Formats: sequence, C-alpha cells, structure tokens
Amino acid sequence: MITMDDKGINFPTFKERPEKVDIDLDILNDTIEYIRPAVQADGGDIKLASVEEGVVNIEMLGACQGCPLSIATLKSGIERIIIDKVPGVKQVIAT
Repeated sequence: MITMDDKGINFPTFKERPEKVDIDLDILNDTIEYIRPAVQADGGDIKLASVEEGVVNIEMLGACQGCPLSIATLKSGIERIIIDKVPGVKQVIAT
C-alpha cells in the first residue's frame, strides 16, 4: 500500500505485524539441534534454558563456559540463526 503526504509525495507503508508471536518450541528445539554439532565440534554445547516474551535463554556448556569468545558465538552465530529460523524470537541471551 502506498500513501500520499500533503505535498503529493508517495510513501510506502509497512505491513501491520502482530505485536506478539508465540514461539513454536518444536521449531526452536529443531533449530538448536541444527546448531549444536558446530558448537560441540569445539568442545562446547548449548541447551535451551527458557523462553519468555520473545527472549530465548541458552545455557552455554562445556568449553563454552568461561570462553571469552562465547558471547561472540552466541550473538553472531547462534542468535542470528535462531532469529532467522524461528518466528517470534527477538533476542537470544546466555544464562
């Protein structure tokens, strides 16, 4: 849909999106299982701790605990994949 302002300029409008999308836990768990082998290859592991209002809490295990790069792995890898594959996820954090 395109709207026109008072000067006659056409601006596209954004589609309305629901405020809250329920996260499908089956898709989330399948996505975590998809990610786990890559994390396990470096001696670590991840486990779903909880989900609350679009925020997924992941527990970092094994070599990931205390690793200075675990936050980079979480944000640039794990979070990016989960947000891309699981509708409703807004953020992934480590507990």
